[in-house]
Amino acid sequence: MMTTRQLQDEILRLKKEKDICILAHAYQSHEILEVADYTGDSYGLSQQAAKAPQKNVLMCGVRFMAETVKILSPEKKVYLSNSGAGCPMAEQLDVEMLSALKESNPDYTVVAYINTTSELKTICDVCVTSSSALKIVNNIDNDKILFIPDCNLGAWVEKQVPQKTFKFVHGGCPTHLRMSVRDVKKARAAHPEAKLLVHPEVSAMADYIGSTTGIMKYAEESDAKEFIIGTENSIVQHLQYECPDKKFYPLSKDCVCHNMKLTTLMDVYNCVCGQGGEE
Repeated sequence: MMTTRQLQDEILRLKKEKDICILAHAYQSHEILEVADYTGDSYGLSQQAAKAPQKNVLMCGVRFMAETVKILSPEKKVYLSNSGAGCPMAEQLDVEMLSALKESNPDYTVVAYINTTSELKTICDVCVTSSSALKIVNNIDNDKILFIPDCNLGAWVEKQVPQKTFKFVHGGCPTHLRMSVRDVKKARAAHPEAKLLVHPEVSAMADYIGSTTGIMKYAEESDAKEFIIGTENSIVQHLQYECPDKKFYPLSKDCVCHNMKLTTLMDVYNCVCGQGGEE
């Protein structure tokens, strides 16, 4: 039998011994974040991995994130900590479907959210993150945009770029889609002094809209003392650790990404032992 602390200490020892850089997406559990070399959003993690001196990279997240790391660091061995951890939104389109969309919309620039498979990234025109989408779309010469796969993030960009014409496919994050206007009204009624911070994939009357790391940075730097968090509920826990003098509430108790929750600390341990994960 091993305690959480003992397991973490062994992971910390083994990752140094085996030259492994551990990346943990912000939606992972706090016990995993504590043993990671870098934590954050998917693209930011892939950039950190490219700069890291280690020759081996372990992604604690979902499949498209490990693929993105490999794209930016082709010379490194990249492992996914739990092979079953996928992303429903990334899998909503395949190459055949996107190829057909491009053929029927030849005058549109295809903008793909980073939450897509590596195969789709090879045939889109540009790839964006939630924090860079608005700036990149604004700078595209074409005024016709086909935004995939998340129509909610795309619609958020569309509202701020009214001079361009947008087309969307029916897609989005099932986790973020669990949050509704009703949840917003209920949370605001329960916590009237709290600031509402949401991810761009969430349609809500918010005090702040931004990426996951943007939400965390805002909460940490704000003078406010209470916050309603409109993204995956692990962020509530992480912020409670980071800001023990502030209070954080989930916008919805159902905003849980089951794919992110597949990865356990034991999965990470097995990976650094060479007995688990997928290269």
